Amino acid sequence: MNDLLVIVPSRGRPHNIADLYVAWSETAHRDAGLLVAVDDDDPALPEYQRVCSLIGVELEVGPRLRLTGTLNKVATERAPHHKAIAFMGDDHRPRTIGWDTQLLAELNRLGTGIVYGNDLLQGEKMATAVAITSDIVAALGYMAPPSMVHLCLDLVWVEWGRSIARLTYLPGTVIEHMHPAAGKAANDAGYEEANSPHQTAADHAAYHAYRNGPQFAADVEKLKALL
Repeated sequence: MNDLLVIVPSRGRPHNIADLYVAWSETAHRDAGLLVAVDDDDPALPEYQRVCSLIGVELEVGPRLRLTGTLNKVATERAPHHKAIAFMGDDHRPRTIGWDTQLLAELNRLGTGIVYGNDLLQGEKMATAVAITSDIVAALGYMAPPSMVHLCLDLVWVEWGRSIARLTYLPGTVIEHMHPAAGKAANDAGYEEANSPHQTAADHAAYHAYRNGPQFAADVEKLKALL
């Protein structure tokens, strides 16, 4: 069993999983396992099943919980079985040879902590793809604050790591974010839903409420207790 499990929630983009696997196969040292999590009501589910079966990637199908809900469900279930849990979007592409070994080596050095690479879009500012030691997920009971649906998770991961002085940014470890904001993907229904004015406002409000409220402080105390 891999020490690092990478969870990729996806909806409506089975072709992205095929593309991700090509980049993964060209760069990974096999220190990481890949799990694709999809919704049971996704019209593209049969194609996900075909693609994942063809390339030998684990597929988990469950109720639609949106990005954070799906990530939290799978991460909390799998954390006891892996040293660390990672998140990538289905629009991330690892580019650096041995990126998985590099992430895991740094997590092993930290003992407890959070590590992220260079997405060529947000860089050090946001952990748009991230690896977190499983004890953090177990201590908090989630991988990301449940009040946020899609956006601002990458800000929280950085702030958790900084708050316990267990955060590493690896600028030479490239996990490229092929996002419409970077001009590297076409807009689609998934991007439109996640970045709609309503969702953007709701997630930003939830982020500020969490960051400035008692739950963030309580979570940081739980993380400090792990050190």
